[in-house]
Amino acid sequence: MTQNFPAGGVSRKGESTRNALICGSVAFDSIMRFEGRFRDHILPEQIHILNVSFLVPQLRREFGGCAGNIAYNMRLLGDVGAPMATVGRDFGPYRQWLEAAGVPLEYVRVVEDELTAQAFITTDLDDNQITAFHPGAMQRAELNEVSAARGVSLGVVAPDGRTGMIEHAAQFAAAGIPFLFDPGQALPLFSGAELKHFIEQATWTAVNDYEWQLVQQKTGWSGQQVIDRLEALIVTRGSQGSSIFTGEQRIDIPSAKARAVVDPTGCGDAYRAGLMHGLLHDLDWETTGRVASVMGAIKIESRGTQNHGLSRAAIAARMSENFGAAASEAAFGARTASDTQLSTGTN
Repeated sequence: MTQNFPAGGVSRKGESTRNALICGSVAFDSIMRFEGRFRDHILPEQIHILNVSFLVPQLRREFGGCAGNIAYNMRLLGDVGAPMATVGRDFGPYRQWLEAAGVPLEYVRVVEDELTAQAFITTDLDDNQITAFHPGAMQRAELNEVSAARGVSLGVVAPDGRTGMIEHAAQFAAAGIPFLFDPGQALPLFSGAELKHFIEQATWTAVNDYEWQLVQQKTGWSGQQVIDRLEALIVTRGSQGSSIFTGEQRIDIPSAKARAVVDPTGCGDAYRAGLMHGLLHDLDWETTGRVASVMGAIKIESRGTQNHGLSRAAIAARMSENFGAAASEAAFGARTASDTQLSTGTN
């Protein structure tokens, strides 16, 4: 890693005094780039005998996992999100990275007889992705309990071990802690009845456009039936922006402009960190969505999920560039001279 943090991590002026507990995966990501297009090698009429191999001249090992990514991006925004995760005996280098970034790790449990979860992600020239995932210690996520955390204002249930996700959602609900349900790639693990129960317990739900269709298909609920059970439903559509549904209101959020499109991996987690920023600071939904959009654009400019390093002031400047000075001030307040930009590096 060549990114440098100031002593003590990335503390910020204007931080929220409220904290979030992020239940989800902490994983190593092996990210590969295929210099072609999957569609040219996968024949639909031969899908029943699929046997393909992709040459990937670029390979990077990154720190990832939804809880780690969201927590990292929240620190850039000046917020505190504590990951609650189970990791393996090989967690050491990742621990050092998160500690340097100022991410609290008291709810990260090491399971000595397991390896940390590992994702193997191949991206093609159209930014399509094929992912293989070894859950490792993540399968033991239920060892952690929400009740062990103190001073939690908001929660997130992100992709994690199946049992852990079910139990953590129930624990947030029982404790009366509002939480964001973010099923992501774990969505296929659950039946329609289980997804209904998640949604009924959650305060907010965030999905991409494909996941949104799958939720409706599996639950048998119409879009409005899902929305009626939540304070807000957030649906992301990549470069087409996102939509936030609150009751009868739909707020469309345009994509913030990226200065370069390098790697989409982790953009959804950066977006969700923006959502948590808005929720922690009681921002309106339009401002919240715009912060999330800016965070996704910043992330896509760097390879990997945690190699972007902007100060709160630099993020506020990007907010102003995309949505105007008034929107930036609504999201971040007045910028201070002591907020300096972190150096951005790559592995």
